[in-house]
Amino acid sequence: MVAPRNEEVPGMLCLGVVTGARGLKGEVRIKCLADDPETLVAHGPLFSADGSRTFVLTLTGLHKGQVLARIDGVTDRNQSDALKGTRLYLSRDALPPPGEDEFYYSDLVGLQADLLDGSLLGKVQGVYDFGAGEILEITGTDGKPIMVPFTKAVVPTVDVAAGRLVIDPPPGLLETPQRDEEDEASDD
Repeated sequence: MVAPRNEEVPGMLCLGVVTGARGLKGEVRIKCLADDPETLVAHGPLFSADGSRTFVLTLTGLHKGQVLARIDGVTDRNQSDALKGTRLYLSRDALPPPGEDEFYYSDLVGLQADLLDGSLLGKVQGVYDFGAGEILEITGTDGKPIMVPFTKAVVPTVDVAAGRLVIDPPPGLLETPQRDEEDEASDD
């Protein structure tokens, strides 16, 4: 899987988020959303969400799971502090196409999600990685969200060109938990 994602800017992929300043000379910490931190610098400058700012980065290291970098023109802590929360985007066209069994998260959003038997489960609303692996958020046909592990075993088929993926849910994933009489009695 390839992590860059489009969260709100059509045609652009969010590659990272500035999480704060590091030191006094303008260095920043960046939460990298790509598989490889080098992606932040390998394809040219990055842009703000509205495209009004350009960011040319120089990577300086890694620390506690975050990328350390200098941004051209940012020379002190006040400037780097002001960038906290800034999302760093790259044009989708600047990135190479994903390899086999790799996907940009933005390619998955909007895909129809079917079950193995061909019945409609819903539509992919988002892709997340909270640290334990990727999760697909699917809005079910009843409008309720369903969180599905994005693994080859659970999602054996992804056909971006056809606009669909297939879900093979493990037992219990799609079942609504039933409340027993003791739980209902304690609510009174």
